[in-house]
Amino acid sequence: MTPPTIRVVAAALFDSEGRVLIAQRLPGKHMAGRWEFPGGKIDAHETGRDALQRELHEELGIDVLEAARVLELTHDYPERRVHLSLWYVTRYRGDPHGRDGQALKWVAPAQLANQDLLEADQPITEWLLQATADARQRRDR
Repeated sequence: MTPPTIRVVAAALFDSEGRVLIAQRLPGKHMAGRWEFPGGKIDAHETGRDALQRELHEELGIDVLEAARVLELTHDYPERRVHLSLWYVTRYRGDPHGRDGQALKWVAPAQLANQDLLEADQPITEWLLQATADARQRRDR
């Protein structure tokens, strides 16, 4: 039997030092205590962009002003399949804070491999490393 598929959005938000934001999953949630990129489930009536805006407002207290979908991936856990859309948020209003009490931290992309990231989020690390290397190369020209 095929496990149910859950559609989710995740956000890559960077600070002025080039670090990316990750959030710790709350107690009582699936895989509690692990780290993930902020985001959440896409409701049946929502587009990915709508879900991104809603989730980041609910979780972090920010409003997304500009974002682009940059990566789509699927990961199979034993009990569910996760279809994840990564959004690169280039502009937002507000200061991210854990509205549900979840811990947040800004991490250099090169240090993400040292975090206890969810398996579905781990491929995002490769994309972020490449994106930051490309940005550095363009800046240094």
